[in-house]
Amino acid sequence: MQIEQKITEAVVAAIKELYGQEVPQSMVQLGATKKEFEGQLTLVVFPFLKMSRKKPEDTAQEIGQYLVEHLSDVVARFNVIKGFLNLVIADACWVSLLSEIQQDESWGLTPVTEASPLVMIEYSSPNTNKPLHLGHVRNNLLGWALAQVMQANGNKVVKTNIVNDRGIHICKSMLAWLKWGNGETPESTGKKGDHLIGDYYVAFDKHYRAELKELTEKFMAEGMEEEAAKERAEKESTLMQEARAMLVKWEQNDPEVRALWKKMNDWVYAGFDETYKALGVGFDKIYYESQTYLEGKEKVEEGLKKGIFYRRDDGSVWADLTGEGLDEKLLLRADGTSVYMTQDIGTAKLRFQDFPIDKMIYVVGNEQNYHFQVLSILLDKLGFKWGKDLVHFSYGMVELPNGKMKSREGTVVDADDLIQKMIGDAREMSRDKVNKLEDLTEEEAQEIARIVGMGALKYFILKVDARKNMLFNPEESIDFNGNTGPFIQYTYARIRSILRKAEGSRVLCDSIAENGLSEKEIALIQQLAAFGTAVKQAGTDYNVSVIANYCYDLAKEFNGFYHDFPILKEEDEQKRAVRLALCDAVAKVIKTGMGLLGIEVPERM
Repeated sequence: MQIEQKITEAVVAAIKELYGQEVPQSMVQLGATKKEFEGQLTLVVFPFLKMSRKKPEDTAQEIGQYLVEHLSDVVARFNVIKGFLNLVIADACWVSLLSEIQQDESWGLTPVTEASPLVMIEYSSPNTNKPLHLGHVRNNLLGWALAQVMQANGNKVVKTNIVNDRGIHICKSMLAWLKWGNGETPESTGKKGDHLIGDYYVAFDKHYRAELKELTEKFMAEGMEEEAAKERAEKESTLMQEARAMLVKWEQNDPEVRALWKKMNDWVYAGFDETYKALGVGFDKIYYESQTYLEGKEKVEEGLKKGIFYRRDDGSVWADLTGEGLDEKLLLRADGTSVYMTQDIGTAKLRFQDFPIDKMIYVVGNEQNYHFQVLSILLDKLGFKWGKDLVHFSYGMVELPNGKMKSREGTVVDADDLIQKMIGDAREMSRDKVNKLEDLTEEEAQEIARIVGMGALKYFILKVDARKNMLFNPEESIDFNGNTGPFIQYTYARIRSILRKAEGSRVLCDSIAENGLSEKEIALIQQLAAFGTAVKQAGTDYNVSVIANYCYDLAKEFNGFYHDFPILKEEDEQKRAVRLALCDAVAKVIKTGMGLLGIEVPERM
């Protein structure tokens, strides 16, 4: 049992015995003692003054005396500062807790059982007309980490992806490939499939802009105003007309268009899979908009019959949400084609058929906040039991020091390029700054560079509260000092080196030296004990940055201890045993915590 829980129960018993009052455990307020006072835990006594009918100092004195008498194995002594009771926890209690942390392989985690609720998490949501970019990197890393955190909080988790594999943007890439591709394939060009298709999406835009410019100039030469000329050019663009005609053929199941669509999408999926593997993310189930949009149309028609939606004179179908303080939402256009909302309804229907979902979490950028507010209401109206409580895990934009990303001009920050840069930078850093790794093979050194580079990328993104916009600075992320992934990884590798030199023996300590534990050793055990609280908070708040910053604080606390106290050179066997046990426990918790973020930790650096 955790120290806080033992004290909480004892305080409840103290109030009953001293003042004859039953109080709930929730009334007991325990926190870390301020650094300027002696003690590790502080009890706030103000809530009990009505029961004691005494001054805060006297009440604290009486409760402290009770705890020392009845819980002597936990509370060694106490001091009172006004209405605050500062408790000094017995050294033996800390050592016992350290031993418990070492022996519990799933310390801080809640086990998943048959009765656990099922949480589905949707993330990634790429388009099949271009490769994944920096925005997708943040999305995928957040989605994967959130899935790990929800599971660590005792939930069954299903990770899903919805692929935007239909629509005019897909047809643009297809048409460009037909016109200018000369039969190119990923094999013939040596390019990843998603990059090849992305090139054709950019090529379409380039030709389309050139056509618009030519038409606009022609119409202006005929005497039209510039705005009117631009508008007419857009209407008369043959390229855009061809793309729309291709989309109609796709909708009509034209065999040639569908065959081309499937071939090019397969190239893209193979490319995506490589990127997902490099990022260390995956999915339990992938849904495709080409399969879900018809299901959505069916569900909207069903809502129409039930009077949940209504049809306008032009044939379009709408939801009236003015009663909910929102506006009216289009669900089917006049020509019967679906919108994104319809597709999301269809996807929800399929998911609900496939899984007994208790909670649905969508990891999607904050520009879609309104969309998910509407989706929640519509799903609830349509009878999905989790609709009302769906969670939109809304995250901010990622920017680079030189400005925002733009995809249509082909200047997007490509995920694959970024991954390669991070691994390359880590390799250079290891050559320049860290232990030279002279006894490693090239393959082993490259693997460490991969772990460190990806750790730097993931940690830098995940340490920021997802709701905030963020600036991703590759150089800053790979620094071995400060709040970075490599700093935490290096701390782990340093500890593993210490343990190897101690002959790899896993030291479990059950006794302490005569002069007890130092403040830094106790602070480290306290920090280890707080891991479960950090995991719970991250799950409750849907905020994975809590875990990232916990890992940093733990690594920082360990480095302060390592700087001040000898470990392998400590001559007192009991002190050495405690310090090696601390090393073992810290390494374990760092590995678990970073693992929840999808970050590997190397055995050596």
